[in-house]
Amino acid sequence: MHPSAHARSTPEKPAIVMAESGETIGYGALEALSNQSAHLLRRLGLRRGDTVATLFGNAPEVFVFGWAAQRAGLYLTSISNRLSAADIAYILGDCGAKRLVASDAYLSLAGDAAAAAGGLPPHGWTDWAALAAQEPATPIADESAGTDMLYSSGTTGRPKGVKFPLPEGPIDDPTPLAAMGRDLYAMGPDTRYLSTSPLYHAAPLRWAMTVQRLGGTVVVMERFDAERALALIERHRITHGTFVPTHFIRMLKLPEAVRGRYDLSSLRAVVHAAAPCPVPVKRAMIDWWGPIVHEYYSGTESCGITALSAEEWLSRPGSVGRAVLGSLRITDDEGRLLPAGQEGNICFADGPRFAYHNDPEKTARAYDANGWATLGDIGRVDEDGYLFLTDRKNFMIISGGVNIYPQEIENLLVTHPKVADAAVIGVPDEEMGEQVLAVVQPAAGVAGDEALADELCRFARAALGGVKTPRRYEFRDELPREATGKLMKRRLIDAYR
Repeated sequence: MHPSAHARSTPEKPAIVMAESGETIGYGALEALSNQSAHLLRRLGLRRGDTVATLFGNAPEVFVFGWAAQRAGLYLTSISNRLSAADIAYILGDCGAKRLVASDAYLSLAGDAAAAAGGLPPHGWTDWAALAAQEPATPIADESAGTDMLYSSGTTGRPKGVKFPLPEGPIDDPTPLAAMGRDLYAMGPDTRYLSTSPLYHAAPLRWAMTVQRLGGTVVVMERFDAERALALIERHRITHGTFVPTHFIRMLKLPEAVRGRYDLSSLRAVVHAAAPCPVPVKRAMIDWWGPIVHEYYSGTESCGITALSAEEWLSRPGSVGRAVLGSLRITDDEGRLLPAGQEGNICFADGPRFAYHNDPEKTARAYDANGWATLGDIGRVDEDGYLFLTDRKNFMIISGGVNIYPQEIENLLVTHPKVADAAVIGVPDEEMGEQVLAVVQPAAGVAGDEALADELCRFARAALGGVKTPRRYEFRDELPREATGKLMKRRLIDAYR
């Protein structure tokens, strides 16, 4: 399906509702506006296979322009508005964007980036919309399906664009994500979906546009707030939503009276991903919201996906599911298959092929000698094919010859009532090679001092034993996280090393 079909059948039905302003755009209006922008793209010289970049906030232009690019056969590179001008300039140059369009609030940043990249001045959205309004509201004559080329978050260096071949079929051809939403989560025309995260990231953008493919309504949070999310679920009778573990933790730490204030009975399926969810956190969410909390594991590369329901998770706590796209393989560093229960490199066979744009070496490293793709994570599968994540391979700590995975320690620390957030890294140590360091954001009103460090040390030792217990604790007002909740651990590693 495609929004154009819903524009014909239900033109007045809301496709977009902005949570704060209440601005609503129906499918008929979305169709007309995206057609006009597609015509403008053609008039400016963009043709199938070209790349166009955006610097948007969570605003209606994400969808108007997104569908225009999709129906014009373009690659859409959506850039984070939290990056520096230098980083944006790098992406603009790397992706070869023919045009940059920015929300008015980010036009100055976009201008600095475009100047640094030596490209054309950006279009502000108000000006773009005025130009597009002069174009026909009917489809362009040469419609063809485009796709996104989004950039990884760069946990191990410069972000890289993940590039797929352009779809060959019509603009309304089915997509794997639409099939996943329909088959696993019962998404459809009656879906009222809460979009909680920045729409410049892969999963939030793809899920929101998938809901519009299926004819549902997307309620967009301009920014996430724990209690506000609960209020929006009640007000809009939300049926589906996507979250990250950080959202869960913030909602669970609301006072009990606040959590119980809102009617959440309309929820039918809640989906989380982006980072491992601590077992106690997920169990608490299922206790609160019922067995509707689904999970999947994938990446911007989409070379494979695993998924599981709440019922499956309850029988296998900590699992991220079985493969629903591609086939799971666990290998050693030589590419040899490992048996069930043994930890190794997580790979996918038979999944969609991808390439890192302008980086054949990194693309080659993403595929092993068998031709299986990896996202760089370590894990194991049980005898029934359920995957359990261990950690990112690059973040493993080796202390005294022992492999220590930070994620396990982080998952424990964030459950402590005096901790708002935590990251664990390895720092150089003359005797042990590396020492385990915990960087902690104390909860509101809690002092980050020696007393708290001692308390957390005892807490970790009781649960994890001496080897995995951090030897040092540092306290910060805030940890560097993407707005999706993904920890930018490389920044901490660089700072402390």
